[in-house]
Amino acid sequence: MNNITGGNSMYREPIFLEPVFQERIWGGKKIKDEFHYDIPNDKTGEAWVISAHPHGPSVIRNGELAGKTLADAWENHGDLFNKDEKDNEYPLLVKILDANDDLSVQVHPSDDYARNIEKVPYGKTECWYVLSAEEDAELVLGHHAKTKEEFDKMVDNGEWDQLLRKVKVQVGDFFYVPSGTIHAIGKGIVILEIQQSSDITYRVYDYDRVGDDGQPRELHLDKAKEVTVIPHEDVHVEEVVNVYGDLQSRKLVENKYFTVHHWKLDGTTVMKLDVDFLQVSVINGNAEIVIEGKKFSVNKGTNFILPYGIDEYKIEGKAEFVVSHI
Repeated sequence: MNNITGGNSMYREPIFLEPVFQERIWGGKKIKDEFHYDIPNDKTGEAWVISAHPHGPSVIRNGELAGKTLADAWENHGDLFNKDEKDNEYPLLVKILDANDDLSVQVHPSDDYARNIEKVPYGKTECWYVLSAEEDAELVLGHHAKTKEEFDKMVDNGEWDQLLRKVKVQVGDFFYVPSGTIHAIGKGIVILEIQQSSDITYRVYDYDRVGDDGQPRELHLDKAKEVTVIPHEDVHVEEVVNVYGDLQSRKLVENKYFTVHHWKLDGTTVMKLDVDFLQVSVINGNAEIVIEGKKFSVNKGTNFILPYGIDEYKIEGKAEFVVSHI
């Protein structure tokens, strides 16, 4: 991003976004039950709540660009994001996932592999914030193989119980999932996922399920074997807590792709926008954002971007947010 001072003249307010829904074989209806979204069916697995990805770009709800997509805004109004000429694709994607059944065990490639092999701009490093979880819910994060030979053999022999590393989860847990990490979200878990804007998935194991056509869903074992990190490396993420007025900010992860914070507000705070643009998802409660004296109400399920050029903003209320930026 460049460092031009000033900012955009189009939006001195949040850019509110409509979610895009994706049907999945493992999806359910908790996205409706928990966030009151108007989902198209009871197999809705994903709500892409902040997205400029071609497979489902979010539509802008307010302002001069109402009815346009976030992809349109990024392409034609780069000053909203302090976009540099070198920045081709919108970098991040934020989703809510409802695992009404176990997701397939999968792995994502790195940027280099994605560009060289798949000819797309981004691989996929991601992270998860657990919004709700049924009792004893668990996910797959990593594997137990020590060498590539051992990994390949266990995959070929279908030794999933021995290979896969299971982790119990509860509300508020956070997981960082770098590219090359074997993973799967388990049944009964709803997460907020922040990731690179990529839709490349290599499916490793799918519990022998069949798709709508009655055939087993495609696996991508050769590519998965090429990109999986062996042995699995647990990434230690050191959380940092800061307090700004009545807001507690907990930094969950910071890396070259994204920085993610959890905010807990009970009262009032005044914040500076010190990044190019800020992605905000309200995960609990109600609040008002005040910018240049103008108030905007937000509540659980609201997703928006604070664009470049907003200097200072006030937040009032009792709410929790997950915020992210590059």
